[in-house]
Amino acid sequence: MTNSATSATSLPADGPVLIVGLGNPGPKYAATRHNIGQMVVDELADRTLPMPSTFSAHKRSNTEIVQTKMAGRTVILAKTRSYMNVSGTPVASLAKFFKVQPGNVIMVHDELDVDFGKVRVKLGGGEGGHNGLRSTSQSLGTKDYLRVRVGIGRPPGRMDVADYVLRPFSSVEAKEVPFLISDAADAAELLVNQGLAAAQNIVHAK
Repeated sequence: MTNSATSATSLPADGPVLIVGLGNPGPKYAATRHNIGQMVVDELADRTLPMPSTFSAHKRSNTEIVQTKMAGRTVILAKTRSYMNVSGTPVASLAKFFKVQPGNVIMVHDELDVDFGKVRVKLGGGEGGHNGLRSTSQSLGTKDYLRVRVGIGRPPGRMDVADYVLRPFSSVEAKEVPFLISDAADAAELLVNQGLAAAQNIVHAK
């Protein structure tokens, strides 16, 4: 477990960083709200220099990864290939393989409790009913990892939550999704480059 006093203001000083985009595998789910985390990690891979990076299979963890650098630090971008409710096993396997401390793990995920179009960042806390986060907490043995919470809002009317998150964005929302993805990718970069406190001050001010 990380030192909470250190983690509250910045990432631990040493070691690699793991940024994971949560989602479900396969084209059936690729464009759904539940996969917005993977869309954000795709955006981060597109930003790598000198040219966009292509994900490759990491068979030991059942993930797809890109290795890059941010602020001089090694960063592993990852997309899980397992279903959402068992995301923790591949995340923990990756963290173990690359020797990433839990405080250097950044989970990017859809968030019902954040309005659509908004992004929030935090360290630890509850999972809010999110099966991917619950699985991650169980597998890492701690809730003290960072989260980029990508707002998708609550379902309208009496629509079932499970049905809502597994549907594509509405035609109106789809026009804003690229901006939401960009903002969430910015938030992840800020966490690596400047730490939690600075990232919250910038991201939450929007």
